[in-house]
Amino acid sequence: MHADSPLVSAHGLSKSFDGGEIRALDGATLALSPGEFVALMGPSGCGKSTLLQIIGALEQPDSGEIFYRGEAYGALSDAATFRARRLGFVFQSFHLLSTLSALENVQVPMFGMPWSRRERAARAEALLDSVGMHQRLSKLPAQLSGGERQRVAIARALANDPELILADEPTGSLDSRTAEQVLGLLCSLRASRGLTMLMVTHDSSVAAHADRVVRMLDGRVISSSGPSA
Repeated sequence: MHADSPLVSAHGLSKSFDGGEIRALDGATLALSPGEFVALMGPSGCGKSTLLQIIGALEQPDSGEIFYRGEAYGALSDAATFRARRLGFVFQSFHLLSTLSALENVQVPMFGMPWSRRERAARAEALLDSVGMHQRLSKLPAQLSGGERQRVAIARALANDPELILADEPTGSLDSRTAEQVLGLLCSLRASRGLTMLMVTHDSSVAAHADRVVRMLDGRVISSSGPSA
């Protein structure tokens, strides 16, 4: 892939639910450059999360085309393997498994990788250390604060060295101080690892950290600009 080529390129995506009653996307187009941090904003119901899920190969569009490093998503032989090896996900509600410790939660995406149990544990421990959770390895999610849970979720998102982080309101369940800490952590990790990041947010203070703000309305991308615009 040429250095100027997009990492992800989506063209004219449409997606409906409930037999066409709900039109979530209506010709949405978006490109992400390697290493870019893009904030995706717009009112509730405008299609932000649906676009994120399609880019994450969690949903398929009804029409339109989407490419990753020039390869059409439709040509993927195994979407689950693609997600596991290329993408990392961070959600507002953390999505941690309640019966697993922090260390075990981070290892969940690794089970499809050719690593031994010892290698998985060592890798998870190093990742938790990188997000400031080294002293909380054995804790269950219920024993952690919201900010700590999100740090574990970020470590899990990094489990398989993804190129692209997809974050859906990752600070939405946190107080303002913790949200700023989590956002700072994501930005630091993005810089140190050369990650591309697409983040859905309603918060303009979160979007201010992005390289570019993309705004959506009624299932379409209506503008793309710097964070201060």
